[in-house]
Amino acid sequence: MIGPLSVPFARGTVSDVPGVQQDKAVLRSRLLAARSGVPTDERKEAARLIRDTLLDLPALQMAGTVAAYYSVGTEPDTRALVYALWKRGTYVLLPLLRPDGDLDWASYEGPDSLVPGPRGLREPAEPPRGTDAVARADVVLAPALAVDRAGNRLGRGGGSYDRALARVGPLIPVIALLYDAELLSRVPAEPHDTPVRAAVRPGSGITWLPVPADARGGI
Repeated sequence: MIGPLSVPFARGTVSDVPGVQQDKAVLRSRLLAARSGVPTDERKEAARLIRDTLLDLPALQMAGTVAAYYSVGTEPDTRALVYALWKRGTYVLLPLLRPDGDLDWASYEGPDSLVPGPRGLREPAEPPRGTDAVARADVVLAPALAVDRAGNRLGRGGGSYDRALARVGPLIPVIALLYDAELLSRVPAEPHDTPVRAAVRPGSGITWLPVPADARGGI
């Protein structure tokens, strides 16, 4: 799995947006470089462990609808997870990237229901359900490059998931999928950033966020 990262401590704050954006760019670059160095067999094992952890999670076992995503590049692979959720009868929504950068959603109906989308994505060919469809999911699985102990999430910088997650109610589990070293002590955040409620990692399982202060020494 990805080993410990050497990352700069974020100097920006929510009132220092230019500094925050620079900190995000530096951290994003380091995380992407670390991911690119992970061997293929380790990626496969990470995907298997994350899949098994999530399939055993009571919140997902009881969920009628799950908003997920179809991984690309060096992201923790979600293809087997999405297929397994669908096969056991879960209604799975996957995102459709709109020209304005927002996310619409459509149902996953098996691997053959996907078509090429923008930016190398695979998207459902089913009819769009609207940008608010994510608000009706019982669980949301979100991509991330890193998450911190408060739940702040670092994405790829496009803002699509920040807009989507802002529509999700406060009681809905939003779970970021990470490699082991990507739960950090701090991630630079801006006012529009929407925190997640949990992170799943291959070697550590589920971590619910925010992490209580008396439990932080172990992360």
